[in-house]
Amino acid sequence: MNPIVRRVLRAFRDDGFEAYIVGGAVRDLLMKRQPHDYDVTTSARPEEIRAIAEKEHWHTVEINGEAFGIVVLVVDGLTIETATFRGERYGTDSHRPETVWYASTLREDVMRRDFTVNALAMDDEDHIYDYTGGQKDIRKKRLVTVGDPRRRFSEDALRLFRACRFTGQLDFLPVKELLRAMPAAYDRVRGLSLERVVSEIDRLMVTPAAYKGLDVLVRSGLGQCSCRQKENGIYHEIPILPELAHLPDTPQSLPFHAFDAWFHTLAVVAHTPADPVIRYAALFHDVAKGLPGIRGVHKGRLTDYGHDDKGAEMAADILTRWHKNPAFVRRIAWLVRTHMKFHYFANTGEGDINKWLRREALYGPFRRSEEMAKAIRQATALAVGDIWGCGHEHTDTSGTESFGAFMEELAREMPVSTKDLHYDRRLPGACGRRTGDCLRNLLKRVQNKQLENDPAALLDAAEKWLKRHEEAETQ
Repeated sequence: MNPIVRRVLRAFRDDGFEAYIVGGAVRDLLMKRQPHDYDVTTSARPEEIRAIAEKEHWHTVEINGEAFGIVVLVVDGLTIETATFRGERYGTDSHRPETVWYASTLREDVMRRDFTVNALAMDDEDHIYDYTGGQKDIRKKRLVTVGDPRRRFSEDALRLFRACRFTGQLDFLPVKELLRAMPAAYDRVRGLSLERVVSEIDRLMVTPAAYKGLDVLVRSGLGQCSCRQKENGIYHEIPILPELAHLPDTPQSLPFHAFDAWFHTLAVVAHTPADPVIRYAALFHDVAKGLPGIRGVHKGRLTDYGHDDKGAEMAADILTRWHKNPAFVRRIAWLVRTHMKFHYFANTGEGDINKWLRREALYGPFRRSEEMAKAIRQATALAVGDIWGCGHEHTDTSGTESFGAFMEELAREMPVSTKDLHYDRRLPGACGRRTGDCLRNLLKRVQNKQLENDPAALLDAAEKWLKRHEEAETQ
């Protein structure tokens, strides 16, 4: 336990109150993981918490949640959310409790929580309080709700998505009773905000076992639900992820895959780094497979020809309705659209790489060459994951990784804008008001490999360009 937190717990105890760390921090400590944050639950009421803080010279932060008995303490730079024991009753709202009251015991407080592994408490002497069997569930690596799963999900529908996220975060498996109870609460998902739902999916995407949580999300049918978004005072229904619903039913009979489409997708996610851009690209890279008009015979081969372009379009549509940053959307769409082209270059030795990079510099979604180089690096990671995801034995990705590093260096040398040209102050001094036109001309020549991106070479070319234009004006 963090010594600062232990000091806080002891300060409460010395003043005659119970105080425990609770939830994820206890779970993580038992799993030999470093907690990201610490939450404290106590018998002290908010005004008593603030009185202790004042006596100990701790800073307190005012938050809206204080209506629910929460006071945020800042002790030696560490932020600790401190809450009074409480009970809850849910009503029509799909996420927030309708009634909250102060409870008198730790047991009553933990019994309102979502999963057994999050209902553990620990005091300042490291004694564990486990009223729900959370320690046993940690040992068995299983996700179990506190009490009846139907009731827990119907109370707070966001717990459905938290179940997916904790499956990936902890690398646990949900018990059958939990999975069977999920559909009964799907009608409550309509009352969840898009922001909360997407936040949970975002957090899931970067977990160690994201593929497990995604499998729960999709195969349970949860992804086919809709949530809502408020715009101009009116709620609009937003589909969450119905585009993936067909993948578990799509056979993958192509010779280069050993799995069906969905298990291939999960395997690719499992073999990519925990980067949200790469993980989302992995999730969507084959999203168009199995759709009408995609699978067929192309040039004498059974193929899913065109799934990359269609998949990029689908990925952009999904992320746009989720209100993702446009640059984020463009990058993922580019990776999905590009992944087959990358495989082609890496594995066939055919095609003009420089011509393709030049086209991307001219028409791609990049503003600088370093941005394009980073995208190539992400495309390499996606390609490596895609190879592993094919499920064949003796997989070797060294060639793809080497090719990716080579492509990344070429991309770094390919200027995308005039800001990527390596000229010095002599060039604008020579060109004056014509500098912009001159740089645009030089950019095209460097992109076409007709000119070195070097200060001396650029200055020489600029002086010659300027001379030609001045001569043309005098004629």
